[in-house]
Amino acid sequence: MTLQEEIARRRTFAVIAHPDAGKTTLTEKLLLFGGAIHVAGAVKSNKIKKGATSDFMEIERQRGISVATSVMGFEYEGCKINILDTPGHEDFAEDTYRTLTAVDSVIIVIDGAKGVESQTRKLMEVCRMRKTPVIVFINKLDRPCKDPFDLLDEVEKELHIRVRPLSFPISSGDTFKGVYNIYEHNLSLFTSDERQTADASTVEISDLASPELDRYIGERYATRLREDIELIEGVYDPFDRQPYLEGDLAPVFFGSAVNNFGVRELLECFLRIAPSPRPAPTETRLVEPQEEKMTGFVFKIHANMDPNHRNRIAFLKICSGMFERNKNYLHVRSGKQLKFSSPTAFMAEKKSVIDFAYPGDIVGLHDTGNFKIGDTFTEGEKLKFTGIPSFAPEQFRYIENADPLKFKQLAKGIDQLMDEGVAQLFTSSLNGRKIIGTVGALQFEVIEYRLAHEYGAACRWEPISIYKACWIESDNAAQLADFKRRKHTNMAVDKHGRDVYLADTSYALALAQENFKDIRFHFTSEF
Repeated sequence: MTLQEEIARRRTFAVIAHPDAGKTTLTEKLLLFGGAIHVAGAVKSNKIKKGATSDFMEIERQRGISVATSVMGFEYEGCKINILDTPGHEDFAEDTYRTLTAVDSVIIVIDGAKGVESQTRKLMEVCRMRKTPVIVFINKLDRPCKDPFDLLDEVEKELHIRVRPLSFPISSGDTFKGVYNIYEHNLSLFTSDERQTADASTVEISDLASPELDRYIGERYATRLREDIELIEGVYDPFDRQPYLEGDLAPVFFGSAVNNFGVRELLECFLRIAPSPRPAPTETRLVEPQEEKMTGFVFKIHANMDPNHRNRIAFLKICSGMFERNKNYLHVRSGKQLKFSSPTAFMAEKKSVIDFAYPGDIVGLHDTGNFKIGDTFTEGEKLKFTGIPSFAPEQFRYIENADPLKFKQLAKGIDQLMDEGVAQLFTSSLNGRKIIGTVGALQFEVIEYRLAHEYGAACRWEPISIYKACWIESDNAAQLADFKRRKHTNMAVDKHGRDVYLADTSYALALAQENFKDIRFHFTSEF
């Protein structure tokens, strides 16, 4: 296949949602249809130790939530699909936001009973900023849900995007009959005991007026469905792919991921309409996927993919050209030429070595601590991809060693976990104590758990009162030195040796900004 054909058949997307909307369950079912797995792990039931394929960290299996983005690739009907399943919990939002820089489109999962929730709105904001095409999947129709038309109005109003239903449910809850596929004009009727496999019966009904419909779902439901579809065709414009690709229109599908209703419709329509890899912005120019030369950037680092080997994996998104094993590439930040003998493709934690990768693919690179989030690899050109966010932490605690014999393990653990970008490490200029800053409180639990289980180190937390961390820089060296002297007790350095001002109140921060006009205060560490 030519590079052009390889690019055209790739679909790289993220599944995002508010916690517990059924995101990981939907990911599982997409893998099931792709033949990547043969029986879905019961995600909900903690009694079943198998757990979801994409939740591979021990803490995720115990809690029943996703705390790290996982990557899964598989082939389906001639397309190469890369799914990134993201954490829904807001304490892990930073991982999700960064993942959105590496995908070409997004599927947003919404709980049919709860409708649009707060985290969904935030994630939609990020998609809108990047003009990422969005498909909405309204899930859990096997339970009593809001009226489908009310849900469509709510999505339009809350997410500020036009919608167009491409499938429609026949009732919900106990009387849920199935899903009518508006895009394909056929009806999917499932028996719910087939929920764990991909065997589904579909009935082709191209004419809704046909008496066959009454035979399959009963006269009452058939009449209702005819009225609903007539209303949809009257109210909504016919589906047009262009506004969807521009991020102005969201196709909507209904279903129940846990029972496999409506998932196949979503997947098959997605393959047809979703974009193949799109151009990626850098500081100097736009990189087109079709370019001959390989470029890519690291959007995530994961320590201990395999706890037995203490290995770190950097996730590299290929933006253009073809990536080859054992070929030299320029690591732009260090200026070194590096080659990779065992780049890997992912299926959650299962990995296989690959020889080639194309734009849209996510490649795992073994990392001994050389890489940072945002690093660029090219065939010689000095590029820096933009738009990979890193947020100022909002919660802070001192981290102390709880076991003096495990000092080295703790230092190594903190060092490696901070490289993942999930939390930030600051060293106080006053007393040299280590301070961890995170976006959410749950992160502290995850760090403590992972230090204990992956590094054999024990830590304890102590409170500290900090309002905000801001990175400071200035062209006026005298003023910067004066500021650092006056604010000595509130100064720290981050992992990369940059000056950070730890403001204890909003008033102190406002005063500092007012009194020191030549100092620039940054609230994200990407500058």
